[in-house]
Amino acid sequence: PAALTAGQMLGFGLVSLGTGMQAVMAKARAAAATRATVLLTGESGTGKEVIAQAIHRMSAEADQPFVPVHCGAIPENLIESELFGYLKGAFTDARKDAPGKFREADGGTLFLDEIGTMPMSAQVRLLRALQEREVQPLGGGAPVKVEVRVVVATNANLWKKVQDGTFREDLFYRLEVVPILLPPLRDRREEVPFLAQHFLNRKAREHGLYPKALHPSVDPLLAGMPWPGNVRQLENAIER
Repeated sequence: PAALTAGQMLGFGLVSLGTGMQAVMAKARAAAATRATVLLTGESGTGKEVIAQAIHRMSAEADQPFVPVHCGAIPENLIESELFGYLKGAFTDARKDAPGKFREADGGTLFLDEIGTMPMSAQVRLLRALQEREVQPLGGGAPVKVEVRVVVATNANLWKKVQDGTFREDLFYRLEVVPILLPPLRDRREEVPFLAQHFLNRKAREHGLYPKALHPSVDPLLAGMPWPGNVRQLENAIER
């Protein structure tokens, strides 16, 4: 497909004129044309979930579910039931059957954020789900076939976790089919004024305010800041 224009990128929550993000979007478009597993890496706040959503929206399955799961926010003893579902009576609080996130995303995209926090027991089941294209609910029952595009994201060094013994090497290779690294905002300074104005427009709408514009003198000031929290920090600063 043709390169996205700045306006089209706005539709994905993206404003990108820099070469770094152009390369990211080129890989995202290529991934969207397949159902290959995508591994998004980069510092916190660089926009990994936005890219995951863009991959889904550029795909042939755009009208199917996009199901985000933030692995770090789920207690370790619940992650498997959350992902793979369970049958009534599988554990104390299992009062009815639950499909799990894989089955909720069937036909669409499952986004697993903070994949590096996933416990080893769940990693084994995730590897099987990716290999066999099926999930086994907790509590028994027959495996259920699913057709899901899986996009995972992490701000951690997964290979270091493999070497430390906290992440399975076989799962790492299964996830790293299409690796996409998002550059930090300090390496995308030319995008900062466009991002800032985009966030200003959006926040004005969200808060019921009249549209506003940044004075031209503000652009070099914003572009020169280090933004350790990346795009998320810039967005919050504009809202503030």
